Amino acid sequence: MSAKVKIYTLSTCSHCTQAKDFLDERNVAYDPVSVDFMSGDERTQVLDTLRKLNPAITFPTIVIGEKVIVGFRREEIEAALKEADIETEVKAPTWQQP
Repeated sequence: MSAKVKIYTLSTCSHCTQAKDFLDERNVAYDPVSVDFMSGDERTQVLDTLRKLNPAITFPTIVIGEKVIVGFRREEIEAALKEADIETEVKAPTWQQP
């Protein structure tokens, strides 16, 4: 079963890293798509798909269920996760774990 969450990113994008960290902290499974590591037909196909979701092709572009979120927007991500019935569990910081 594929993840209900897909995130299109660039390796140099700090907002992309923040978005992935945000999802990781909540134990949300997602399919990461690192666009800048792709080439040829694969990259062309991904950019065509991304253009349909986000015509400006900006990063991160996060797809949660049927919802598309452009940029790292905590509240929108949380609402979309809830709407898509994706369970989240905030991890305790490592310094608080026994």
